[in-house]
Amino acid sequence: MKKLIAGLSIVQLAVLVLPAPSCAGGASQADLIVYNGRIVTVDPDFSIRQAMAVKGNRIVRLGGSDDVLKLKGDGTELLDLKGRMVLPGLIDSHVHPSDAAMTEFDHPIPEMDSIGDVLDYVRARAGVLEEGRWIILQQVFITRLAEQRYPTKDELDLAAPKHPVMFRTGPDASLNSLALRLSGIDKGFRVTDGGPGYAEKDSQTGELTGILRGCRRYIKSRSSGKTPTERDRYERLVKLFESYNSVGITGICDGSASPSNIERYRKMLANGELTVRIAAQQYVDTIGRIEQIEQKIRKVAQNPLCKGGPMLRIIGVKTFLDGGMLTGSAYMREPWGVSKIYAIDDPEYRGTLFIPKERLLTMVRAAAESGLQFTAHTVGDGAVHTLLEVYEEVNRTMPIRNVRPCITHSNFMSRQAVEKSAELGVFLLIQPAWLYLDTRTLSKHFGYERLRYFQPLQSIFEAGGVAAGGSDHMRKIGSLRSINPYDPFLAMWTAITRRAKWYEGRLHPEEAIDREQAIRFYTINPAKALFQERHVGSLEEGKLADFIVLDTDLLACPVDSIKNTKVLRTYLDGRLVCKQ
Repeated sequence: MKKLIAGLSIVQLAVLVLPAPSCAGGASQADLIVYNGRIVTVDPDFSIRQAMAVKGNRIVRLGGSDDVLKLKGDGTELLDLKGRMVLPGLIDSHVHPSDAAMTEFDHPIPEMDSIGDVLDYVRARAGVLEEGRWIILQQVFITRLAEQRYPTKDELDLAAPKHPVMFRTGPDASLNSLALRLSGIDKGFRVTDGGPGYAEKDSQTGELTGILRGCRRYIKSRSSGKTPTERDRYERLVKLFESYNSVGITGICDGSASPSNIERYRKMLANGELTVRIAAQQYVDTIGRIEQIEQKIRKVAQNPLCKGGPMLRIIGVKTFLDGGMLTGSAYMREPWGVSKIYAIDDPEYRGTLFIPKERLLTMVRAAAESGLQFTAHTVGDGAVHTLLEVYEEVNRTMPIRNVRPCITHSNFMSRQAVEKSAELGVFLLIQPAWLYLDTRTLSKHFGYERLRYFQPLQSIFEAGGVAAGGSDHMRKIGSLRSINPYDPFLAMWTAITRRAKWYEGRLHPEEAIDREQAIRFYTINPAKALFQERHVGSLEEGKLADFIVLDTDLLACPVDSIKNTKVLRTYLDGRLVCKQ
């Protein structure tokens, strides 16, 4: 069978995984029946049933246990749920699986909660690497360190004076003196490629602080780890997807996919080893002549996987519109304010907008005309408003709703942004991990009132908008040890309680969502954002049989039990892919 599948074309594969016409009501014998449970269908009425029958990869009946058990035959597998809850398979609307899977391929990376931990790691790497080899530490966010700041250039120099060091957080980085020198970055450095960014300087001395904002591309770093083979990358992804299955995730969106990532997924599908459905937003670089960028966008639309099936499909393109809130470079409507945490000394500084509005308009229009979803890493409210204004402009000449435009992250919003996104049909891909892990630092810097529309989920639901849950998982395998955690139940609990690590009280509890909304947030909403709602996202007759069995009733348990929920079984296409 695997050889047969491997010989098929991409288009044939797409057809292969499409569901056959429903035979609900006419099935003589089910392959699997789960019964005596609480099956939360997440259909339009949010119905709860006792039992469900599966034939092949499709759901063929839902209802009472006695009725559904009539489809039992000699070969039917029966699963007595004993009152347990069943949900549709969960969907994470924004992950970076290929990079995350390879994080610790070379060596384990310890947890880091302080500058001391960071410097200990740098010293340890200096002790095992030859002089002159790069020490690179990625995505250890300053908001999550006890000191809530970057390691300084001097601190990095003392920890590894004979090694170039890069402490990278998203689009920004802190370098030691040798790394700056090897990269040709000095007091006279200027960005010359037409792209965004700058090198920070001390306001009093004019000397480089070592921090680069939005221009990491100028760093001439080289990996010092062992070089993975293609087989290594493949096997690490298989392991990661097994971990996703273990917490109930049956679908993901690769939020910045490269052609090599997509080809790897295609091979996994052909080999029968893909255990999550993948929607891919292909990354497009936005530096260079605008005509060339338009061509890149239109070329993505020519890939046959843009017409792929529900297991693997390219749905659109992804760019980066602004910096990060954890690094002090998200583009805000009002100045950030002077900050020791973020090393900001300019009272008028508003962050970094990577793409001028006029160029962004051309890109969005090219994507829409090509039938592609457009999204961008968009964190600050200034960037959110900019992207919404561009979507509105394109919508004046062609309906944009059909291509389901997105805003990825959309952390800082406003009442106007909430209402405009609902009006235009813009999907908001939001990750509660940022609220859970970073409220302490954000509230310390911005104050409580300025965070009024930080991840305003209840306002989005009330306005009729669609927010889709996710994690922005980017480093490490392990649902709770990863950066960021991809345990969906921790995310649901955070969205329901608005409570955060290291933070007393609740962050604007008026934006908390209820349990039913939290379940939709991780099931049917991301299915809609990823063009998959015909196939998955709810448990209805004729849909694909992606579902999970839980040890906890999310609708009735004490609220703090939600974050400790365990998945007992995960099914994809009616096939058991994880049992715990």
